[in-house]
Amino acid sequence: MTASDTAPDSHDVPDRPPPARLAFDRSTWKEIAHLLANLPASLAGFVYVTVVIFVGAGLSVTVVGLPVLAGGLLGARAIGRAERARARALLGVRVDEPSPLHGRGGADGLLHRLWSQLKDPVAWRTVLYFFIRLPWGVLTFTVTFVGLFVLWPVLPFIARGLANADRAMVRGLLCPSDDLERRIAELESDRGVVVDTAAADLRRIERDLHDGAQARLVALAMGLGLAKEKLLEDPDAAAAMVDEAHGEVKLALQELRDLARGIHPAVLTDRGLDAALSAVASRCTAPVTVTVDLRTRPAAAIEGIAYFTVSELLQNVSKHARATRASVDVWRSDDRLMIQVVDDGRGGAGLDGGTGMSGLADRLDAVDGLFALHSPVGGPTTVTAELPWRERATS
Repeated sequence: MTASDTAPDSHDVPDRPPPARLAFDRSTWKEIAHLLANLPASLAGFVYVTVVIFVGAGLSVTVVGLPVLAGGLLGARAIGRAERARARALLGVRVDEPSPLHGRGGADGLLHRLWSQLKDPVAWRTVLYFFIRLPWGVLTFTVTFVGLFVLWPVLPFIARGLANADRAMVRGLLCPSDDLERRIAELESDRGVVVDTAAADLRRIERDLHDGAQARLVALAMGLGLAKEKLLEDPDAAAAMVDEAHGEVKLALQELRDLARGIHPAVLTDRGLDAALSAVASRCTAPVTVTVDLRTRPAAAIEGIAYFTVSELLQNVSKHARATRASVDVWRSDDRLMIQVVDDGRGGAGLDGGTGMSGLADRLDAVDGLFALHSPVGGPTTVTAELPWRERATS
């Protein structure tokens, strides 16, 4: 029998256990370095936040107190960034940087930035982190330093336990609360959109009044003044001028009605979306089918946004779509008010196409709504909008 016959088959040899990892490997030494650095880092952070809080609070009775505190909190963001970098490098903690603070320009923007810094949750969590870190830094430094000379065999296990506690602190206090902070940033941005939109609407109303009804009323006053002068000298001419002034009054009243409809139509207040949207549809250049399936009316603000959204979409149908027919459907789905406007026009609409679609999307986003546009070249164009449903207040 040969040696090859007596050798066991390779498949019968049991798997060897993987080589044991050295107790003092690279990650362990990183953890030990982090724990030893805890004392100076925690001491520096504690001194900084203590001085910032007490000096800022002490000076808060003066005009410089709040700016000093705001600047100190901005600095707390910076040392929190350094602490996150230290945790990433030595502890391997995967932690993202929080969203930057948003601000506006001008004097109003300066106050806005100051207030944003004073209520910055990232900075205040960093302050809390360094307040509780000083005793922890003393403990971890002492235990790790003594362990290097006394508890050498078990030091890797001690370091791992202390480092895990450090990881938990970093994740709990220095990690951004993504959903909340992102939502806050979005709402602050949306608030700016709402303010800008309201300002633009006020300028439009002022322009329409100045160029339309106001100009007609000025001309009307002048015409009536001339008619008054000619009343005795030339009654026929005066009568013609009064007749012309009567026509100007009718035009001015129509312009004022149109302007009032653009602010908030009376039919919407009195009869709701069904009647108001039917009135809008009747002015569209293409035949429009309106279907409103609502058992109750939403809050007045939501109802108004829905009305003006459909109104602007149907204006786009009249101006740009070259459609032969369109439809408007409004219904409620759970806690959302759903709107869909469809036309069979030429399509090709986009959020950057100059048809006001991007402005509509911004306005809906500002009230936690959604705006979806599907408009292939050649049509049809389908716009779906969602608004949060809020019950109408009972009087």
